[in-house]
Amino acid sequence: MKWIGLTGGIASGKSTVSQRLRELDFQLVDADEIARGVVQKGSPGLKSVLEKFGHELLDPEGHLNRRKLAQYVFDDPFKKLELEAILHPLIRAEVKRQREVLASQGHSLAIYDMPLLVESQAQAQFDKVVVVTCTLEQQKQRLRSRNQWTDKEIEGRLQAQVPLKEKEKYADFIVRNDKDRAHLETEILRLTKWLKSL
Repeated sequence: MKWIGLTGGIASGKSTVSQRLRELDFQLVDADEIARGVVQKGSPGLKSVLEKFGHELLDPEGHLNRRKLAQYVFDDPFKKLELEAILHPLIRAEVKRQREVLASQGHSLAIYDMPLLVESQAQAQFDKVVVVTCTLEQQKQRLRSRNQWTDKEIEGRLQAQVPLKEKEKYADFIVRNDKDRAHLETEILRLTKWLKSL
């Protein structure tokens, strides 16, 4: 089974592309969904996170307050590493499980939606890599319009990721999301034809 990495940057449109590929019946494994799943209420992952970082990270319903956790670890590289040491093995095990299920069902191709693919230096794990890209100014504009973030928060998030121009160097296929939605649909159609040709 071909294993395709799908990545981009914050507000590049990767999630939109991912959603459309799902609607078009491509098999998708989603890193963010898995990351949420391994710390869901009552999970061993959540228990480990709370033991390390404190029970004040729970909301009143007993779920992890992910925004609070992100703020807590974001500016502290050591805390971030501690969190990754808990979550990454759990995420890797679940990705492996899902991939094996898809292969056993006879699928010839599956896509792993992984925001930090380049940051994790995971390119070698994939047969091909797809990067969804736009301009830096578009990223900032989209973040301003969809989040209540300050310019400082936006800069912090962007600096925590490898710039899109750099990510493009690792791409076997680039989806350009730098115009309107109709143009993105054309790009997705181009992508689906390429995927089917693999």
